[in-house]
Amino acid sequence: MVGAVPKLRADTRADRTPSDARGRALRIGLISALVPLSLTLVQCGKAPNPAALAANSQANVQVVAKTNPQQVASGDTFEDRFPAPQFKERFPSASESFLQRQTSDFSPKRAVQQQPEQAPYKVASLTPQVPYQRPARDDLTTLVSMKSSAFPYFGNNPASDAPFLNISKGDRRGHRSYSGRVYWQDETYSDSRVLVHVPEHFDVRKPGVIVLFFHGNGATLERDVRDRQLVPQQVTDSGANAILLAPQMAIDAADSSAGKFWQAGGLKRFMEESASHLARLTGDPNSARAFANMPIVIVGYSGGFLPTAWSLEVGGISDRVRGVVLLDAVYGEMDKFASWIESHRSGFFVSSYTHYTARRDRELMSMLRQKGISVSEDMDGPLRPGSVVFVETGDGITHRDYVNRAWTQYPLKDVLVKMSATPALALTRVAAASSR
Repeated sequence: MVGAVPKLRADTRADRTPSDARGRALRIGLISALVPLSLTLVQCGKAPNPAALAANSQANVQVVAKTNPQQVASGDTFEDRFPAPQFKERFPSASESFLQRQTSDFSPKRAVQQQPEQAPYKVASLTPQVPYQRPARDDLTTLVSMKSSAFPYFGNNPASDAPFLNISKGDRRGHRSYSGRVYWQDETYSDSRVLVHVPEHFDVRKPGVIVLFFHGNGATLERDVRDRQLVPQQVTDSGANAILLAPQMAIDAADSSAGKFWQAGGLKRFMEESASHLARLTGDPNSARAFANMPIVIVGYSGGFLPTAWSLEVGGISDRVRGVVLLDAVYGEMDKFASWIESHRSGFFVSSYTHYTARRDRELMSMLRQKGISVSEDMDGPLRPGSVVFVETGDGITHRDYVNRAWTQYPLKDVLVKMSATPALALTRVAAASSR
């Protein structure tokens, strides 16, 4: 019997062996699933187990060794596996679009934008920079006093080599004109102002031209040049990249005296001084050099022929003059005009006339033809370098209104339009020519 018990137990174990094996397998599976979870939950409140970290580290090394043997060879430290973030990873480079995304997120309904006057500070914009654009502005027309303008003038009259102010009465000094009339210096020859006009579209960075306008007898800058003859408006309406300078000559007097433009280098000094004023008026001090080298077109109306002729003869920068326009203005000095035309074949010359100056214009045409210079007698064709044009206007055109209507309405505008539109004499070509 004693030996039977072991047999029974053996049989029992034999009968239970498959069932017990399956139970143990289930328990082992549950334990295998629950132990890592319990360890994880325990570690939430405890520091990592160094042994576990070492085991994990060893396991990772084995995995990396299989996938990237070079990494194991170079060492396996914490810094190797978890490198510190670089600056470029925290902040985008210049080629990335961080700024643009930030800008697009700005809402136009922000309080700062709705009520900018309440903001005690300026908000820096993150908008990307765009190419420079000239700030919008209106036409600028103003009067500027210049030391180098025509008057006051205390030098000699080159026609007689006598003092210009040849009359005195007490403390007053005056000039007796060719007609015999006396004009006093303090009334007629004391205004040093220059009418300056800069159209709204003018851009100093582009090739341009300076229009120098010498008004006629009996005129003032404001009443006649600006308001009646509309010279600034003609410059603007032409669309040319041009500005206007018009010095005050004798004030409202029947006198064509040239003042400082009689002097050698007078035109050069005037243009040099005007360059600094133009730079200041246009808001760019660095543009003075551009103005100082810009080509010039001289327009002389009526008595303005005298300062025009002397500026060409002794002004000191006749090679900067790319064109001369005379509006019923050839009352004399034909030799000076003929000399400039002959020696400056890259420039153009236009003289439009009524019966008042017809005889002298025809005399000048004859002088030029004798020199072998071709002369045209209409303004219908293109205006080219070397063009010499004489245009006679009909009896219905009056001398007083000639600046507004000659061969066409607004003749100065027409000249600038033709000058800009003709490829061979476009403003870009004119401005690009080097000053000798």
